[in-house]
Amino acid sequence: MEPEKFIVEVEPAKEAKDGKPSMGPVYRSVFAKDGFPPPIDGLNSCWDIFRLAVEKYPDNKMLGTREFVNGKHGKYVWLTYKQVYDKVIQLGNAIRACGVEPGGKCGIYGSNCTEWIISMEACNAHGLYCVPLYDTLGAGAIEFIICHAEVTIAFVEEKKINELLKTFPKAGEHLKTIVSFGQFTPEQREQFSKFGLAIHSWDEFLSLGENKKFDLSVKDKDDICTIMYTSGTTGDPKGVLISNKNIVTLTAGVRRLLESCNEALTSSDVYLSFLPLAHIFDRVIEECFIYHGASIGFWRGDVKLLIEDIGELKPTIFCAVPRVLERIYSGLQHKVSSGSYFKYKLFNLAYSYKLHNMKGGSKHEEASILSDKLVFTKVKQSLGGRVRIILSGAAPLAPHVESFLKVVACCHVLQGYGLTETCAGSFVSLPNQMSMVGTVGPPVPNLDARLESVPEMNYDAVSSMPPRGEICIRGDTLFLGYHKRQDLTKEVLIDGWFHTGDIGEWQPDGSMKVIDRKKNIFKLSQGEYVAVENLENIYGLVPAVDEIWVYGNSFESYLVAVVIPNKHAVENWASGNNLSEDFTSLCGNPKAKDYILGELNRIGKEKKLKGFEFIKAVHLEPVPFDMDRDLLTPTFKKKRPQLLKYYQSTIDDMYKSLNNK
Repeated sequence: MEPEKFIVEVEPAKEAKDGKPSMGPVYRSVFAKDGFPPPIDGLNSCWDIFRLAVEKYPDNKMLGTREFVNGKHGKYVWLTYKQVYDKVIQLGNAIRACGVEPGGKCGIYGSNCTEWIISMEACNAHGLYCVPLYDTLGAGAIEFIICHAEVTIAFVEEKKINELLKTFPKAGEHLKTIVSFGQFTPEQREQFSKFGLAIHSWDEFLSLGENKKFDLSVKDKDDICTIMYTSGTTGDPKGVLISNKNIVTLTAGVRRLLESCNEALTSSDVYLSFLPLAHIFDRVIEECFIYHGASIGFWRGDVKLLIEDIGELKPTIFCAVPRVLERIYSGLQHKVSSGSYFKYKLFNLAYSYKLHNMKGGSKHEEASILSDKLVFTKVKQSLGGRVRIILSGAAPLAPHVESFLKVVACCHVLQGYGLTETCAGSFVSLPNQMSMVGTVGPPVPNLDARLESVPEMNYDAVSSMPPRGEICIRGDTLFLGYHKRQDLTKEVLIDGWFHTGDIGEWQPDGSMKVIDRKKNIFKLSQGEYVAVENLENIYGLVPAVDEIWVYGNSFESYLVAVVIPNKHAVENWASGNNLSEDFTSLCGNPKAKDYILGELNRIGKEKKLKGFEFIKAVHLEPVPFDMDRDLLTPTFKKKRPQLLKYYQSTIDDMYKSLNNK
């Protein structure tokens, strides 16, 4: 029996011609088979999203922050849509009173909070370019963005003010006004004044907008709304020009998608804002919530306290990056394995039974009602008890984690795919479709997608089954180009198609599986090409491996790897082998290295990898890759050149050891 197909073909494939590679058929979502969603009435800009929500839901709770009383965080305290609107108008007037005109560049630097959103909406109100400054990047990148975007006014979290000072005097060529989300010190005022800058507290700056009234600028769909700088794995950040049309088009597409799946957003929905607003993923999600008059509560900024914030807020939609979901998965696995034998067996029995039924086509809420009530309800309550959708994005989610959470979290667990250049959501898996585990689902219903062959990597988008090639996207969610980098824009925007650089594989049901990265390919000394991301995805299936970076030197014939082992797995193995060392010491133990290498070889054989794709030596690293050492981008993608530089001596030692055997 043929699987249900969630895409429709709108243009046929094109064979290779005039030196151009062949291109597969153009597909779009089955939910858009009769055409893309029409523009929403009155919605021409991001300002309209907010303005219409205020008109429709003035008294709804909009932005919430946990109150801090007697040294403890308590309940969420809320501002209504109307209260936020009044502050936005006041802030906008203050910005204009400083001489910033429509089209001016306004930077926002800090963690998600009420002031962040109010600053963003003030930009939307007056046609200013909102330029997020990465909360997780160092002064070098902040200085580059301020100068490259020509930011004249910046709103800054209190604890980031000293970081901002490090960008001077260079940043002072453009930046003239600083506004703290809270207060600032007399010393900081003095330091900024040396560079001719005015610095204001939040309340002081708001007062500048009192008794002022500036007309709101006329906003067009094609006007630039924000310049989002992507954290490239190499080189300077690229400023992605996002228009009002991009965001309002995506909003209409998300509405069509969720309504088609009977999971429409409503004004009763609650969202936990903890993914960085400086990234497009969270920005567009929050725009969708604002459009529906829903509520957004902010976390406290500490990942260790995230579960507590979730318990207090009780969100209905939870969006996360895989690293957060993997932490939840590991915590749950540890809890189950450390419980009584009876509870362990009961959990596994309930899990297997429900998973079997879901794979057989049962909806998650019907697959095993008894298991949900007796076994999995505690997991649901740990996420606040009301979550109906978990959405993972920004990086691949391991299939075993996805399957596990689909069963135990008692809600839909969906995986999405998109880039800053495509305004985030481009593909997303669908509810109650277990065949989509390990994929990013079909295209969202406001864009076209196709694969383009990559002959040098043996990926064929036309004749191979399944079709494989570079994922290309077309539609009104595509960015307008890279700020001041027309050369880079021309490289990726060709004949209306954005070339993502990711290699995808169409599945029989029309979902997309991301299997590789076009540029993450290298050649070993015997002339064999290695698609490294594909290998990392396979080796990442090993439960004893949390993270892995695979490396191959073109002057060597085999691969080596740096592995971040799973602490619980390694400690359990050590216990069974009468080793009593701590985790850090175990990572240096040759027996532990042999254990991990054996596990990697086992999965390699299981997945029928070629001989040259097997890893011959590993270094076990007890400390996860992080941004502090510049090994990851803020969206947790590996910075391969930086990893090589950091581990160069380790790599050299592994090759030297192998060659001396």
